[in-house]
Amino acid sequence: MAICPKRHAAVAALALGAVALPAIGIGQERPESILPPGFGEPSPPPATRPAPRPSPTPGTPVPSAPSAPGAAPVVPAAPSPSTAVVQPLPPEYPVTSNEQDAETPAPTIDPQTLAEYEMPAAARRSLAMVGPTGAAEGGLPSDAFAGADGRYLEQLMRRLAAPLPSRWMSILLRRTLLSTVETPKRVNGADFAAERAWLLLRMGESVAARALVQNVDTANYTPKLYDVAMNAMLATGDPAGLCPLQPRAVVLSPARSWTLAGAMCAALTGQAADARSLLAQARKRRVATGIDLQLTQKVIGAGPGGRQMMTIEWAGVDRLTAWRFGLSTAMGVAIPDDMMASVGTQALYWRALSPAVAPADRLSAAEGAAAQGVLSNAALVDLYGAVDQADDAPSAAAAVAADLRTAFTGDRASARLSALRQLWGTQTGRVPYARLVLTAHAAARAPIQAGSADADRLIASMLSVGMDRTAARWRGAVEAGGDGWAMLQLSDPDLSRRLTYRDLAGYTGQGDAALKQRLLFAGLAGLGRLAPADVERAAEALDVRIGAENAWTRALDRAAMAGQPGTVVVLAALGMQTGSWKGVPPEMLYRIVGALRSVGLGGEARMIAAEALARA
Repeated sequence: MAICPKRHAAVAALALGAVALPAIGIGQERPESILPPGFGEPSPPPATRPAPRPSPTPGTPVPSAPSAPGAAPVVPAAPSPSTAVVQPLPPEYPVTSNEQDAETPAPTIDPQTLAEYEMPAAARRSLAMVGPTGAAEGGLPSDAFAGADGRYLEQLMRRLAAPLPSRWMSILLRRTLLSTVETPKRVNGADFAAERAWLLLRMGESVAARALVQNVDTANYTPKLYDVAMNAMLATGDPAGLCPLQPRAVVLSPARSWTLAGAMCAALTGQAADARSLLAQARKRRVATGIDLQLTQKVIGAGPGGRQMMTIEWAGVDRLTAWRFGLSTAMGVAIPDDMMASVGTQALYWRALSPAVAPADRLSAAEGAAAQGVLSNAALVDLYGAVDQADDAPSAAAAVAADLRTAFTGDRASARLSALRQLWGTQTGRVPYARLVLTAHAAARAPIQAGSADADRLIASMLSVGMDRTAARWRGAVEAGGDGWAMLQLSDPDLSRRLTYRDLAGYTGQGDAALKQRLLFAGLAGLGRLAPADVERAAEALDVRIGAENAWTRALDRAAMAGQPGTVVVLAALGMQTGSWKGVPPEMLYRIVGALRSVGLGGEARMIAAEALARA
């Protein structure tokens, strides 16, 4: 059975609306301050002991990832190195002085305060198990981190620089972070949820991060979770989402921005006089100035009885922050292109997921989000469907939408294939991966023809969304030794025979053939699809040091032997910290694929291995 779900019936007609939200679980394709480290390139990993958290303000620049929630902002670092380098792992059981012990109850305020709004005890959710996606909905088992030290896991997540080069690794990591899992030892459940949501935000998964923070009852929030929750609401462009949190947050969290949130929430609930009074106090205390104050006033003015209009002036603004992004998105204020160009891809993915932004304005960001796994194939097709139906769509976007319609609904197979080639933009060479994702279900309708020049791209397109058995129908139509043949050797769930060294030596893929041959070997060996007698021979011939050990390989082996799929996924993602697939060493791919397979994630392991060939 293919990993992805069946295509929605309306996809072929491109008839659905433009709200492109990601699937939270594996069903998608299966699959400092208060400001998140989502903008800019990854910074060097922080020290093992995180620095104390300062009190942030709305104008604080968004720091680059990874960093601890509340850490001081940093200057964006240089781009990721071309080769994945596993940073030194933290100690197995780190001890930090400023983390809250799991046994220490979350801070509370006067029991009489807001008592009439408290949920009855029977309706409250326990911190012993947190996450919106259960195993029945595609999440990992509840014991995915069983036996792991929570503080160790938090440090691994904090060191993980996103986005990752692999769409399938990103989808699997999102599934893991959203799964309903038991809270590991030595951490508070709310703090562990905050760390998971923090990483989701750095991945560009704003909707997923919001779902996770909302899975914790507000009565159980800690200062760290308040900070991350504000991030999630701003990333989704929803200042009203701050209102249920604000009364307690203004007491428990050091972030002065909660004062401004109080003014906005008063306005949004019709308390215009209170909103003006709170805003006047914030202005007197200089909680915010300039554009941050203007945007706050604009939100207040949108409330009942706001009675004020506010023109936003970007002149003199030197950077985009999460506060500015969130309030601008909510109020329909256009963010200048140079501001968006100055930040990292995470913000572009937030923009791609925002229904408040017009479909045509989201397309560029949406294609990048689809290639990353933040956006599903169906959501991207729906977005182009909305553009196709619009009267004022830009000509370039309208042309792509028209080609996509033809690729799905053309009367003749030749017309559909011609439209696919037009969307791919090249007869030979590399096709933008986002376009392979976009055309996956149209590619599945292409007739199977022996010797087809389009076979490699059709197979890569289908596998980009996990249509493994559909792609496997091409097995008898592709020539041995080509890219399509190699991807099928890795992805076919029903492959019955193991390959030999001779099969591997006969592979001559397009592009960097030497690298792709090494990646094919790593994938086959990790999946157990290469004859054991040939593994060492091929490793030596191709110089893939599958037996090399370091702190990362030992940690991965321990997690796999302990049966901790959640820890394996986090460590596997940590091993992919590079800008592209060309930077992922084959021996690292071998370790990742093998570890995932050993903890029951063989389907994802196959997709990751096949993706390596499609994108290297």
